[in-house]
Amino acid sequence: MTIRIFITGGTFDKEYNEITGELFFRDTHMPEMLAMGRSKLDIQIRTLMMIDSLDMSDDDRQIILENVQRCEEEQIVITHGTDTMAQTARLLGAHITDKTVVLMGAMIPIKFGSSDGLFNLGSALAFAQSLPHGVYVVMNGCCFAHDNVRKNRARGEFERIH
Repeated sequence: MTIRIFITGGTFDKEYNEITGELFFRDTHMPEMLAMGRSKLDIQIRTLMMIDSLDMSDDDRQIILENVQRCEEEQIVITHGTDTMAQTARLLGAHITDKTVVLMGAMIPIKFGSSDGLFNLGSALAFAQSLPHGVYVVMNGCCFAHDNVRKNRARGEFERIH
């Protein structure tokens, strides 16, 4: 079984410019993270975009949806910025019923060293292999259905809506 990973950007893949203090994108850190985690899974990685989710448009979400629909693999992990992850999950959930799709991200960039990204990636890969077809958000060890999740900005964590 091959797992497809689609990269879309988000804090997960941001880098820090020590001179300007700004966060920016260079390239995904996914291959090095899989190596660091000693992953033994059969994984195919494809970068769709490298953007902050606050900058993600409906057209960008459509690109994600089309790639998931065309994808041969039935187990899919999508890296995504946390600010609009639930919105993208709802869109995918309205259209995808024949695959297991798990969206995940990080609150702190991988390059900061204290990121939750590696843990979230491991959780997402495990959930993608074990959950029934559907669309899910996985953050900090918790799994949420696509239609029952939001980011609580005040607490900096994801929660069920009801």
